[in-house]
Amino acid sequence: MRTQFIISVVFLALLSSDTLAGETYRFDQSRSTIGFTVHQFLGTTHGKFTKFDGKIDIDREHPEKSSVTAKVDVRSIDTGIVKRDNHLRSPEFFNVAKFPEMTFKSRDVRQTSQQNGDILGDLMMHGITKPITLHVKLLSPISGDAKETRWSVTTEPLKRSDFRLMFSQGTEAISGISQTVAVNIEIEASRVQ
Repeated sequence: MRTQFIISVVFLALLSSDTLAGETYRFDQSRSTIGFTVHQFLGTTHGKFTKFDGKIDIDREHPEKSSVTAKVDVRSIDTGIVKRDNHLRSPEFFNVAKFPEMTFKSRDVRQTSQQNGDILGDLMMHGITKPITLHVKLLSPISGDAKETRWSVTTEPLKRSDFRLMFSQGTEAISGISQTVAVNIEIEASRVQ
């Protein structure tokens, strides 16, 4: 859910003055994590999505023309318990048959410090689109000849009700599941041009 994904690479690449305009980076799924945590009663459930893709197009001379897009296969949700994952995929929650993907598309990139910035964009999940801000931190330097980059991405906790991700009223009443979901993302991306 935190995928929301995710998309720090654009901002981080913008921090380097050595890089040329017209760069493209793609998420490396095998070395990246799109994860989330949800509190329930006295415990915490940790989960992730194992299938996703993202592309960052950077225009060095006109950063406002840079773009980031990402998509997550919601069917790939993994909380470590198969029965729970199947329930989350069901029509009662994510309804992956109808809403198989979650997407993010950036609208604005803002630098907040030497290695940090905000990426403003639209998150579409469960058929609903909401604006979110991704807070990104560069974890590895980017130079003109860099082939890879690594970022940490967070956002304000997401409210399940904003995306109509609610169980039945009875289940919500007795489950003790928090209304908010924290998103934890680390992205490694490889330069493709």
